[in-house]
Amino acid sequence: MAEQVLIQFRVDKDLKQDVADICDALGTDIPTVFRMCMKQIIITRGIPFSTRLPEKAVTREEAIDAFEEMRRQAADVPEMSLEEINDEIRSARAGLKARKAADR
Repeated sequence: MAEQVLIQFRVDKDLKQDVADICDALGTDIPTVFRMCMKQIIITRGIPFSTRLPEKAVTREEAIDAFEEMRRQAADVPEMSLEEINDEIRSARAGLKARKAADR
């Protein structure tokens, strides 16, 4: 194992806590994230990646409301038989083939 060194730096208390909370939500901790970042900086020779939590978690109520809205919008759409769906797929594929042939 390579010789290890200690790296220390100062940050605002609130910043550290916010970062620790996000790391915890991602199932990791600050030292592990910094080691990962340092390895990736070497591999990519730059700032390597972005790992984020969603800006806002969707609540169960919001998900149900969104589903009900989609259901309401779909109520005006006529239902298609399996045969009609397959015809649509065949038609789309034929159009795609024709466009590819025209591009050649």
